[in-house]
Amino acid sequence: MPGKGKGGKGGRGKTAGSKAVSRSSKAGLQFPVGRIARYLRLGKFADRVGAGAPVYMAAVLEYLAAEVLELAGNAARDNKKKTIIPRHIQLAVRNDEELNKLMANTTIASGGVLPNIHSSLLPKGRKNKEGAEPSQDY
Repeated sequence: MPGKGKGGKGGRGKTAGSKAVSRSSKAGLQFPVGRIARYLRLGKFADRVGAGAPVYMAAVLEYLAAEVLELAGNAARDNKKKTIIPRHIQLAVRNDEELNKLMANTTIASGGVLPNIHSSLLPKGRKNKEGAEPSQDY
């Protein structure tokens, strides 16, 4: 077959001595496309699973993980810590409007709650003799 280049089979199949390339690296992703494809097939979510479905799902999961990790890292840095703990993930998720909506019914173990004091529970704002605010911040 003239004009097919050097592959031997004209673009069909594997050539001898070629390295296997994962679907994750083909898609430029870190998350495992093959594993997600396997879980989609074994989970019986549908009779058939298209070739693009696990790639798309891996990309979405990778984006969500990167978003949460970035916000949690910022929360850890704000608390002068180098390690992300569940509390930082909780603060990151609950302070972001879209992530909070996505994870509204989710409990993060050891995450705690957002610091919040109802305004009616705060002491009345009395002025001291210099007209400044009270010494403690509430």
